[in-house]
Amino acid sequence: MSSTTEASAGRAQIAARTLRTDRWWLPPLMTVIGLAAWVIYATVRVFMQKWYWVPEYHYLTPFYSPCVSLGCDPEASLFGRFLPDWPILPFGAITLPFLLLFRLTCYYYRKAYYRSFWQSPPACAVAEPHARYTGETRFPLLGQNLHRYFFYIAALISVVNTIDAVEAFKGKGGGFGVGLGTLIIVANVVLLWAYTASCHSCRSIMGGRLNHFSKHPVRYWLWSQVTKLNAKHQQLAWTTLGTLALTDFYVMALAAGWFADPRIVN
Repeated sequence: MSSTTEASAGRAQIAARTLRTDRWWLPPLMTVIGLAAWVIYATVRVFMQKWYWVPEYHYLTPFYSPCVSLGCDPEASLFGRFLPDWPILPFGAITLPFLLLFRLTCYYYRKAYYRSFWQSPPACAVAEPHARYTGETRFPLLGQNLHRYFFYIAALISVVNTIDAVEAFKGKGGGFGVGLGTLIIVANVVLLWAYTASCHSCRSIMGGRLNHFSKHPVRYWLWSQVTKLNAKHQQLAWTTLGTLALTDFYVMALAAGWFADPRIVN
């Protein structure tokens, strides 16, 4: 077989990285900026170890939930305090690693950071700079297959966040109350549930291993609803990053005394 035939059997022999003339680099650049900005903000906040709790209204930022460090305010620790109070150990360290792993192994986020940070590839019809492609068959990308297990843990953490949202309905003196912070916290939890439920693993759990949907009407209905959410998985992934940062910033601002929480009830 000639060298010309061998070349034609593989990739197109084009010296240029791409022949595209549009701004193909803009989406991966925006992804880098967006994800990097969020990671920097979140990292700074989880290690601040202050301005995370508003005792008057039982507002707890999701970045510190559940607050299980010995340094946590006792009222903010619904599940006890047992982690040592170290500056290098976030107050919510028991859940943060699992939430991070759930997001990192998420199918949408894989696409996002593969294209933007690793440029594998950065866009359609743009050659990647890597000499070889091994997919997710080697360490550390082999760990992406654990996503389904991180989903179960993320669902449990969403239950904890839901309890925090219920607690946010307490007003001064322990009675019922609603403020702007309550609405922000509840909206964040609802969107977090939507993001978690829209996960591809959740869709597989609802309808996987079934040969006949007609024999399993309940699971078919659940699969149908999750499928609708799954179509919005990318939008929910970005939206929940925004609501997490907004909720944390709002609780921080109240705890720091920058302004008062507008109250609707009590």
